[in-house]
Amino acid sequence: MEDAIRALPKVELHLHIEGSLEPELMFALAERNGVELPYASVDEVRAAYDFNNLQSFLDIYYAGAQVLLKAEDFYDMTWAYLEQCRADKVRHTEIFFDPQTHTDRGISFDVVMDGITKALKDGYEQLGITSHLILCFLRHLSAEAATTTFEQALPWREHFIGVGLDSSEKGNPPEKFQAVFDRARAEGLLTVAHAGEEGPPDYISQALDLLKVERIDHGVRCLEDPMLVRRLQKEQIPLTVCPLSNVKLCVFDELKDHNLKMLMDANLCVTINSDDPAYFGGYIGQNYLETAQALDLSLEDIEILARNAVKASFLDEDGKQELQIQIDDWAERYVA
Repeated sequence: MEDAIRALPKVELHLHIEGSLEPELMFALAERNGVELPYASVDEVRAAYDFNNLQSFLDIYYAGAQVLLKAEDFYDMTWAYLEQCRADKVRHTEIFFDPQTHTDRGISFDVVMDGITKALKDGYEQLGITSHLILCFLRHLSAEAATTTFEQALPWREHFIGVGLDSSEKGNPPEKFQAVFDRARAEGLLTVAHAGEEGPPDYISQALDLLKVERIDHGVRCLEDPMLVRRLQKEQIPLTVCPLSNVKLCVFDELKDHNLKMLMDANLCVTINSDDPAYFGGYIGQNYLETAQALDLSLEDIEILARNAVKASFLDEDGKQELQIQIDDWAERYVA
């Protein structure tokens, strides 16, 4: 199983680029930029990664982002993630970024985009990794702030394929952002949203009905609503599930308690992703491996998850077909 997962051609659909900032790079950037961190060492940062809910994680997440000041910082962070993608055999990745995390502290939108997009271009040219960018609005901020961010983003419209919704879910329903999502779709952008992680199943329904999303990020609480499950099944709405993240943020007590296999058994379009891997204990390969072990997944299950990710991606049909052929080759070796 371990060798098969290592060799598996992968697609990642739920990755926050700021959440890939490893403590070692955080300290290096802090030193380069003269930023004083509230931690004395890398070990002290890692010791702080004992979260009891989403907000306790976000507090550290936003503190870590303070070291990102220049385009080269965003480049270095993105490039480090792409190198991990190469190690994990990720062929295509669809990356979330949170511009408000940076513009609210005086970093220009152009600086953020310049660093990230240059790294993604190099990732394709040097590593052969294709990618899409998805701009996320911070749901704990106002709808007006999201609209301002969207307007700032329009000059860079060609560089991102869609918009999303992340940050604190509780008390911040999707309906709050309907107007800005309407504007994004009018610009030809695709839409996704975090829903049904800590928030109720109704947030999943709101994301589908009001934000017209193509995918649900997380969505693990859908099983609480049988009618919603039937809808997700019928429409094959992808769920970008992040198992290690869910355990780290106490959505499930242990990985063996995760409902991923139940979601699969309900014939839902489930995918495996890493979310914020620097904080949650593993990149996509580790998520596949630990989940397979904890839930006793078969190689056939792994193949289904990998194929679901290709189908759920925003690649064009040629790109999807190319990746499905790579998975065919893998399955012939490991599954047949």
